Amino acid sequence: MSEARPPERDDDDVDVVIAVVRTGGIAGIRRRWKVEAPREEAGEWIALIDSCPWDEPPAGDAGADRFVWSIRVRTPSVSREQELPEGALDGPWRELVDAVRASSRS
Repeated sequence: MSEARPPERDDDDVDVVIAVVRTGGIAGIRRRWKVEAPREEAGEWIALIDSCPWDEPPAGDAGADRFVWSIRVRTPSVSREQELPEGALDGPWRELVDAVRASSRS
């Protein structure tokens, strides 16, 4: 008897893609998290994305042995990318990154 498999996800089923990459630190280890949200979850993710100050220069200093966060998003209407030093990862940026990390673990 064959095992039931979940249906394959078609790119047309995904409305939001968010990728977060953390680089740097003492060991220089790269970590990655990714969310591919279907239409029914897109509104929640788009609200998090829209709350981030994409057009403002990031505050904070990268400093030696500190993390750098790369955030890329794609929605039906926009593609954005931002690189932030660890000190700038607060407020809406922190909420977005934490949500992606939490969702990637489940």
